[in-house]
Amino acid sequence: MSHANIHWVEESSFIRRLVAALDDTPPDKAKIDKLHQRVAASSTAADDDLAAARRYINAQIADPLDFNDNVELARLDTRLEFLQESRHQFEDLFTKLQINEDAGKHADVRDELDDLDGMRDRFDLQIDENRLEMGRLARGAIASTRAFQVRVVEISLVLLLLAAMLGVTVAALITSGLVRPVRRLLAGTVAVEGGALDTIVPVTSSDEIGRLTESFNKMVGELRVKEQIRDTFGKYVDPRIVAGLIDRPELTDPKGARREMTILFSDMQGFTSFSEGMTPVGLVNVMNGYLTMLSDPVRRNSGIVDKYIGDAIMAFWGPPFAASDEQARLACFAALEQFAGLPAFQASLPELTGVRRGFPKIALRTGIATGDVVVGNIGSEQTRSYTVLGDTVNIASRLEGASKAYGTHILLNHRTRELAGDAIEVREIDAVLVVGKSEPERIFELLGRKGEVASDRLELRDTFVAALADYREQRWDRAAKGFRDCLSIVPDDPASHVFLDRIRQFIADPPKDEWNGVWALHEK
Repeated sequence: MSHANIHWVEESSFIRRLVAALDDTPPDKAKIDKLHQRVAASSTAADDDLAAARRYINAQIADPLDFNDNVELARLDTRLEFLQESRHQFEDLFTKLQINEDAGKHADVRDELDDLDGMRDRFDLQIDENRLEMGRLARGAIASTRAFQVRVVEISLVLLLLAAMLGVTVAALITSGLVRPVRRLLAGTVAVEGGALDTIVPVTSSDEIGRLTESFNKMVGELRVKEQIRDTFGKYVDPRIVAGLIDRPELTDPKGARREMTILFSDMQGFTSFSEGMTPVGLVNVMNGYLTMLSDPVRRNSGIVDKYIGDAIMAFWGPPFAASDEQARLACFAALEQFAGLPAFQASLPELTGVRRGFPKIALRTGIATGDVVVGNIGSEQTRSYTVLGDTVNIASRLEGASKAYGTHILLNHRTRELAGDAIEVREIDAVLVVGKSEPERIFELLGRKGEVASDRLELRDTFVAALADYREQRWDRAAKGFRDCLSIVPDDPASHVFLDRIRQFIADPPKDEWNGVWALHEK
């Protein structure tokens, strides 16, 4: 850049001398040509020096190993580019000066000569600024170099530290190789504890650890077989009973115990006529789907499916499978969910049987009773069943049958209604004396969960209870009017029809003096 500045000063000097030679009389042709050559040579040299400076700067920018600030170098290169543009303007002005000199416009020549001097002065200032900037960049590069040297020293120290750490790591790896089998065995133990019974720990040695690993794998295999047994028998016996018999036999009380439990019987209405003409495969598909529809609500509500009796299901609730104060409510909820699943099951019959039409409407009758039972493992020495026995089981079965007589879906005994409390809505249906019992039993129709029963059903319930009270007091006319009012609310209420028929019989043949409003159920 200094050389370029010198050439520009020379060029300006030769231009002044050229202008003076042009004014000589007569003009010295050889002198003028020589000055022209010198002006051109100085201009070319200045341009070459400036271009060489730019090439050097760009080479530094492209060099990935230099310590310069490439942003500053790019800014400096831009300044030199502007300086080159100014040089072009200088050349254009000089060309214009020559034209005016040839035309004899001396005043314009002097003005343009002054402009050329001014441009040269500005070049000098810009060159100085750029040189100062380059010096600043050089000092910055020196500082960067020194910083790099410091980093090299630091890196050397880090590498020394890493070498030391590498030695420690190699020692650690050797130690880890010795304890790795123990860690694998520990990880396998944790996996098995989490339920991954397909875990197999590889045996990598024949020493004590290897023999311990083999024993561990055999133990896991035995656990896997035990789990398969649990899963298999869980399809035939409730999984919670299977778990109790295998893992915690004290919960299932193999000696038997007397407890208060809730029993549920559900039965398909008209199963015999429904199954007539059905293929064995279709019948099995229907029964499996039907019993699944009945069983799932029981299990969801913590009940135990005791057995399947043809198209009927028996289930029970109580300790240790359900809390004593929850058992009645859960049994009622399960029964309601069974009825809620009937429409979907009815819709699935064509797919289950392969027949598209002609199916009767599926109906369900359920009886629920709560009371004392004997619970335990009952059976022969070869075959036993964890089940419940007692009058409460018979009452639940009789209530399921009584649903047919009253035209209801779900009947409860008084103790079930009492334990369920405010969780359900019920309607008292009657006081009955079932076969084999000497004490009457108040029975209730389960209408639904609290807050989920339609208003007309609640109005029917209240009207029915009032009519039932008149019926028990032998106020036949008022009772008959009350039951007719029930039919005006729900015209298809079968229970109201039942009592109207009884009242007509009692009016024709009044009951004896020992009348207490209890109805004897002669059918089991």
